Amino acid sequence: MTMINTKVSIAGVELKNPVMTASGTFGSGMEYSEFVDLSRLGAVVTKGVANVPWPGNPTPRVAEIRGGMMNAIGLQNPGIETFCSRDLPFLADYDTAVVVNVCGRTTEDYVEVVERLSDEKTVALLEINISCPNVKCGGISFGQNPDSVEAITREIKKHAKQPVIMKLSPNVTDIAELARAAEAGGADALSMINTLTGMKIDVNRRIFALANRTGGVSGPAIHPIAVRMVYQSAQAVKIPIIGMGGIACAEDALEFILAGATAVAVGTANFRNPKAAVDVIEGIEDYMHRQKVDDIRTLIGAVR
Repeated sequence: MTMINTKVSIAGVELKNPVMTASGTFGSGMEYSEFVDLSRLGAVVTKGVANVPWPGNPTPRVAEIRGGMMNAIGLQNPGIETFCSRDLPFLADYDTAVVVNVCGRTTEDYVEVVERLSDEKTVALLEINISCPNVKCGGISFGQNPDSVEAITREIKKHAKQPVIMKLSPNVTDIAELARAAEAGGADALSMINTLTGMKIDVNRRIFALANRTGGVSGPAIHPIAVRMVYQSAQAVKIPIIGMGGIACAEDALEFILAGATAVAVGTANFRNPKAAVDVIEGIEDYMHRQKVDDIRTLIGAVR
């Protein structure tokens, strides 16, 4: 059997394989640890963490759709202090990289969390969720304007000790423009895509399925869109990309890698199958053996 190397590197951080979990779909790892050996994963990406506890949106805030789901959780989280005292010590016991997803309503909110995490040795990488509404700019997402993307990236980089991954919103006209803006601001890597904005209506009750009216669409339905956006961004920037959006099997993950992603994240599939990420890892290993690929890195951007 061919000896294979599945290791990849994101901004100098080596991952044993290119498969991680997507923020918001895996808790902070503790919730899934009885079903999944976290040490099997390339990285655990935590749920979004803010400087103070966020209560999230009113219910109902999850709805099933054909080809995936919609959510309007509202980034409910216990705040950075609880996260540091409860979740990080738990994750420190596992042999996997820890990526902390950071959210905020102002640039100052993000910076406060980034600074609080700067001396936490367990944290390997920071993923910055810029799909949050910017309260100082009328509620528009930080991630929808290239100037805002570059500015917040630049400010976070001034304060961050760990490498910074900017998580891009797909709800834009030109994703490559946003990718270039993040790179110009000093981003070490990109993760993409976040959810697409959608709406579902209960026709029998004639009400919105989500209390928030709109929500983020995720799951297999968005996969082709996400692959296209990763490919376009990989052509536009030189920094690594973590691809995500509707990954349900190894083939889905390999599409992202061939399109130019260095690593991938499994999200919505975790709700249906808690072992989805491990299944993807094993599927990639099987593909490499069958295709006689000895190094995963030779597949990155190899589509022709």
